[in-house]
Amino acid sequence: MTPVNRLRPRRSCLAVPGSNPRFLEKAQGLPADQVFLDLEDACAPLAKPEARHTIVKFLNEGDWTGKTRVVRVNDWTTEWTYRDVVTVVEGAGQNLDCVMLPKVQNAQQIVALDLLLTQIEKTMGFEVGRIGIEAQIENAQGLNNVNEIAQASQRVETIIFGPADFMASINMKTLVVGEQPPGYPADAYHYILMKILMAARANDLQAIDGPYLQIRNVDGYREVARRAAALGFDGKWVLHPGQVEASNEIFSPSQEDYDHAELILDAYDYYTSEAGGKKGSAMLGDEMIDEASRKMALVISGKGRAAGMTRTSKFEIPEA
Repeated sequence: MTPVNRLRPRRSCLAVPGSNPRFLEKAQGLPADQVFLDLEDACAPLAKPEARHTIVKFLNEGDWTGKTRVVRVNDWTTEWTYRDVVTVVEGAGQNLDCVMLPKVQNAQQIVALDLLLTQIEKTMGFEVGRIGIEAQIENAQGLNNVNEIAQASQRVETIIFGPADFMASINMKTLVVGEQPPGYPADAYHYILMKILMAARANDLQAIDGPYLQIRNVDGYREVARRAAALGFDGKWVLHPGQVEASNEIFSPSQEDYDHAELILDAYDYYTSEAGGKKGSAMLGDEMIDEASRKMALVISGKGRAAGMTRTSKFEIPEA
């Protein structure tokens, strides 16, 4: 089996209703890292059966170059899930990167999806294990079990925070998804986001923040996105084309940070080499760098490279 890149760029994850051909057409031209075609909340119950076939058509015939292609199916407590997976994966599995499972509450639900995907791949002659799973955490039980969920299958690529359903499940006192509830003086989402982030990082997965529903309030979106980016999240959902640029910018390193990270990597390589004196630590300008610096720089440089950034500075070997 060919190793799969489970760490794809996901700065912006665009939600597109699977029942809306016009939106599915437009999404192909937007600069989102990931597009997920939605069979869950964005599709009315009566529209779901036809939307499955619409999604298959657009996955097979559309131009999704440069984008991670995902379909969000319905959750296992509904009657739609197995038919969502069978129809979409049998019909367009070779043009699909991941299946997103919402409202994940325990590891068994991930195992069930993994087994179903494996059955379909074997039946259809697809490469077994290539299609990934994105797990969406949307209630207290899912959050309590998030570590087990993250470990449930080698297919899992991301852990996603679903704020709207989560806020409802814990009776949070606000109707504005992603905003702080009135009367609480601290960040009401900090524990939730950190627990998701720790589960993701402990298992080499990506952590993705969910949607901000006031789609025309780009300043509000930026504020919430910066909070997740500051913690270390890899990206955030976008529900409107106007949010894509903001998300790509916020979840990319600044040019200055990217250049600095690349300089640290070059300098560390040099100073630990024979020519550089085989040093475990050295000075880069006024900054001491060592193995820990290298690890931090790898994170920033990796995000910059994934975003297609080009460095504007070069490491110069110091004169003897």
